[in-house]
Amino acid sequence: MYLLLRLLINAGALWAATTLVAGISFTGDLPRFLVVALVFGLLNALVRPILLLLSLPLLILTLGLFTFVLNAAILMLLGALSEGLGLGFHVAGFFPAFVGALIVTVVSFLLSVFVKSGNDKQTVARS
Repeated sequence: MYLLLRLLINAGALWAATTLVAGISFTGDLPRFLVVALVFGLLNALVRPILLLLSLPLLILTLGLFTFVLNAAILMLLGALSEGLGLGFHVAGFFPAFVGALIVTVVSFLLSVFVKSGNDKQTVARS
């Protein structure tokens, strides 16, 4: 159930980015958009940790601000994969990806506040 909620959170955050950023667009229906959100979640789970590890010196040097650039790179990669798979998600360049990544991060955080993880019951039981 939690993974389905994370998928919906990713979809909502990506929808906010397509709505608010001029260089990010989507053409298609809701099931296709959910597939885009699934691909986004997979990229965050598989590619992002590798990028974080490879860019560790830059992350330390910039006190973590380089994470925003990595988030933009993930969003640009999502756009490229989406175009290759014919999913209809398009990112026009780095600046729209950067702004879109900021929006996705904020919206995802705000929506995640409303979702409880499965570990909350265990934490309450131990208190």
